[in-house]
Amino acid sequence: MFKSPKVIFLFLLGVCFLCFSRFTLSQKLPESDRETDPLVLEKLEWFQDAKFGLMMHWGPYSQWGVVESWSLCSEDEPWCKRRLDDYSEYKRQYEALKNTFNPINFNPDKWARAAEYAGMKYVVFTTKHHDGFCMFDTQQTDYKITDTGCLFYEHPKANVTREVFNAFRKRGFGTGAYFSKPDWHSEYYWWPYFATPDRNVNYDPAKYPERWQEFCDFTFNQIEELMTGFGQVDILWLDGGWVRPRATIKESVKAWCKSPYDQDINIPRIAAMARKHQPGLIIVDRTVTGKFENYRTPEQHVPHEPLDYPWETCMTMASSWSYNPDDHYKPARQLIHLLVDIVAKGGNFLLNIGPDANGEWAPDAYDRLKKIGNWMKVNGEAIYGTRPIAPYKETKVCFTSKKDGTVYAIYLVGSDEEMHPKKIMLYSHCPVKNGNITMLGVKEAVKWEPAAKGVLIHVPESAQKKPPCDHAWVFKISR
Repeated sequence: MFKSPKVIFLFLLGVCFLCFSRFTLSQKLPESDRETDPLVLEKLEWFQDAKFGLMMHWGPYSQWGVVESWSLCSEDEPWCKRRLDDYSEYKRQYEALKNTFNPINFNPDKWARAAEYAGMKYVVFTTKHHDGFCMFDTQQTDYKITDTGCLFYEHPKANVTREVFNAFRKRGFGTGAYFSKPDWHSEYYWWPYFATPDRNVNYDPAKYPERWQEFCDFTFNQIEELMTGFGQVDILWLDGGWVRPRATIKESVKAWCKSPYDQDINIPRIAAMARKHQPGLIIVDRTVTGKFENYRTPEQHVPHEPLDYPWETCMTMASSWSYNPDDHYKPARQLIHLLVDIVAKGGNFLLNIGPDANGEWAPDAYDRLKKIGNWMKVNGEAIYGTRPIAPYKETKVCFTSKKDGTVYAIYLVGSDEEMHPKKIMLYSHCPVKNGNITMLGVKEAVKWEPAAKGVLIHVPESAQKKPPCDHAWVFKISR
């Protein structure tokens, strides 16, 4: 659109707000669902200040470069496709991947360094996905990376989850344990006596309560292991939202939560135990709205407007959650714009990378993190510790705010813009009388003037010729 530097008028309904105003948030959270534990509330403040995190889906399936777990599920969905027609043989071969999994290049400190440079502040790691394979040393099953049947078991870093948490924690990261509530390897969830027609438990827990209690205890014990043997854990990220009390199934989840059975694993009991060991622990029982979903996790999309509760968009850097050798990674411009859009709406961005079978990330993953880090080195103060402010966006400009009233206007650079515009018009936010505007990463003073119920910003000549960073430019407005 902008092929030469011009005066840019960013028209939007609204007037200049001369006082610090918060966004009128949508989708109110019922009072009964709001957290009251002061330690959890304190941890949630930390979480909302952190803004940017790393997620990793990793397991033996990376040897095939297939989607994590889902090819074991007998549902007619694109993500459940298998490369063999014989399901029994496919499942046998899939589970045998444990025996050949040997990620000899596993180096979590290398990942932590790259994530730290990118400006990430916490990590969420898949300790166990739906297939039931444990990336940690558990005493509840031999389907784990530390079992003698796995080639990697003698490696000094075989207890992968512990190594990941330690490496990231040393660099100041918060740690989150992704844990799948369903376990398709456990005989107490998928009983071999019956077929497994879909993702759900394949027997009626009410008819076989002893078997279901075995599964509940198995789940409880594994989570307790994670809460006691891996240092400080900040987030328990529970996936597999179809494992839930039948009474909690609302219209919004019926499309994929079709089981006629009550799959209650007693989350209150699990939460009490987990917080006994990890006071202030954030618990994310995904999609099961209530006391144990401390924040919500829109997947692979960004809400249209701010929400009235803590939230986090979880999204893949490429197209797949797990490693795919032919995957395409989102360009740095798109990732930075996603981060800005999410933060302007009050959310966090949890960006996923899938390691390969050897324990490596694709070169494109490191490239994207470096470019994001270059941008964050200049503009991080407009991201961390901010909250949404009305309106969160004027066409190409997003807004964030600090608790002291400072407002940041983040101009999203289009792919067709070859150089910085000379002037930018804002309608929603103006400096106070005798206030000032600065441009992050630019020493030259920024001139501005009241105009048309807003403020006209004159971009410094030095920034026009050589912008301080790529993809998005930030103006700090004193309030």
